[in-house]
Amino acid sequence: MIRSCFACPVREDSLFSQLGPEGVAELNAIRQTNLYPKGAVLFLEGQPCCGLYIVCAGKAKLTISSARGRTLIVRISKPGEVLGLAALVSNATHDLGAETLEPTQVNYLPRDEFLRFLHKYGEVSIRVAHYLSSELHRAYRQMARVALAPSAQAKLAGLLLEWGGRETDPPPAGTRFHLDLTHSEIGELIGSSRETIARNLNQFRRQSLIEIKGTVVTLLDPSSLAALVE
Repeated sequence: MIRSCFACPVREDSLFSQLGPEGVAELNAIRQTNLYPKGAVLFLEGQPCCGLYIVCAGKAKLTISSARGRTLIVRISKPGEVLGLAALVSNATHDLGAETLEPTQVNYLPRDEFLRFLHKYGEVSIRVAHYLSSELHRAYRQMARVALAPSAQAKLAGLLLEWGGRETDPPPAGTRFHLDLTHSEIGELIGSSRETIARNLNQFRRQSLIEIKGTVVTLLDPSSLAALVE
């Protein structure tokens, strides 16, 4: 458990990286720390936004659902990321839902206190603009992956390359990463079924494009994966 914002290992890459000691102390004073088990709902799609959520440790998935109950994972949050920022700034309901994928520590900042904090520390307001722009860019990439990829194989190959490095610049052969999602959750990320994900992963393994041992995926031939995306 991270007990203080001063001791946070990911603060330098977060929304609050430009804060001085006084600002960090004030942030530390207004935060509410919560520990959640796997599968805990942080907020629901359509729910009023009452504050900002900061993922300190662990992971959460952000999802959107159709009227018929189909769910699409928009992205997976990592430590240091903030959730609910767009809804908070626009004083709107949450466009997405958030659910933890593993035991997760979350700092919660009530909306009114966070807005007063922004008014006092202008450097954070600038970071908020940058962060919202980055979220928009990620949304464009997700839309392109789901809507424009020529096949389910191409969608999955692009996702594996992104997790291993950068989608437009294949990482070197031998790159490894942990695959913490189920086949169903991967399918929700790219708009495919669990069966399609399992079939394509097995095909990639037979073609020696990837290797999977437990939860560790090794990219054996990133260039061939990139060719599928193209």
